[in-house]
Amino acid sequence: MKVCLVTGEFPPMEGGVGDYTKELATAMAAKGAEVCVITSKEAQGAEFSSFKVFPVIEKWGWRSWSEIVRFIGHEKPHVLHIQYQAAAYKMHPAINLLPWRLKLLRSRPLVITTFHDLRVPYLFPKAGILREWVITIMGLGCDAVIVTNVEDLLKMRRKFESCRFLSPPPIHHIPIGSNIRPAPPPGYNRDAWRARWGVAKEDILLCHFGFLNQTKGVEALVKALHWLVKAGYPVKLLMVGGETGSSDPTNLEYARKIKDLIEDLGLEERVKWTGYTSPEEVSANLMASDICVLPYRDGVSLRRGSLHAALIHGLPVISTYPRVPIKELEDGLNIKLVAPDSPEAIAQAIVELSKKPELRQKLGDGARKLSALFGWEGIAEETLRLYRELA
Repeated sequence: MKVCLVTGEFPPMEGGVGDYTKELATAMAAKGAEVCVITSKEAQGAEFSSFKVFPVIEKWGWRSWSEIVRFIGHEKPHVLHIQYQAAAYKMHPAINLLPWRLKLLRSRPLVITTFHDLRVPYLFPKAGILREWVITIMGLGCDAVIVTNVEDLLKMRRKFESCRFLSPPPIHHIPIGSNIRPAPPPGYNRDAWRARWGVAKEDILLCHFGFLNQTKGVEALVKALHWLVKAGYPVKLLMVGGETGSSDPTNLEYARKIKDLIEDLGLEERVKWTGYTSPEEVSANLMASDICVLPYRDGVSLRRGSLHAALIHGLPVISTYPRVPIKELEDGLNIKLVAPDSPEAIAQAIVELSKKPELRQKLGDGARKLSALFGWEGIAEETLRLYRELA
């Protein structure tokens, strides 16, 4: 089966959707699928032995349709699988209407969209409800829709139920996995790696992983750190990974806001930034940490690649209560949950874990066990099974 994945971002561009697409393409190719990727020209230079990358899209506007249609005519894929996140396509609605454009082709592939989130694109000032409809219309134009978490599954069902004049396609829940494997550089030594960040053996090293944006709740983490420092705890924070990514310009403003807060609270010496690094260095930084804090403002979700990275590294994770119950996440067994936007709750959870190494071990073991449910081999097999059923 020949599969074409469409993504607005792809390595070496920085972004979770691009990393996800790379992992999915690699895993599907390993199972015998013929895989190629259409992506932005900014991804030039990416070469992979098991699949082809075509960085041909100059701009994700209406003109991108002709490039994709031309590609389909030349390569003739059986499946065109869009990886959707609004920011990856610069918030332009052309990608949302692409499935409908492809219906006009005399011979077209199956069209599937994975919604990595349901964030709406920009249309025009005061577009209001039309922006929400663009997401619904995109899904209705596909042969099938994939969502990565239970919250989005429920939302997409409601969107389709509200639209009675078109028959909705099937919705499938296929989770994501970790883009970062536990594979530090050769010769990795935990104590030496901590020392390079100025962290002593007795220090409590917190970490946060992932790009900075309004949903991450990093303000609460910084304020919790300030409280812990004032209380005399030997605690430091390692901000792992790139700060803003390649796709969403609003992340820049939020990153400045967080750095201003750190400066205002006098925490510059307590907070270390790794910047965008190789996957091996990300793994080493996670392994060097004692506790991972991911205080999402909208609640923890299995659509978060940063969470999956912490889980697969066996880190005790502090995060926030999900908006809808997630049966896989068990408070006190594989994760520690607190209220969102609560520096006090985060600080108290950090103190509890710092004083109870046996609880840290329990959460870390539970996290590693949970991560085994989200391997790329299983994700690829489930995705290919869906292709075969539709075909």
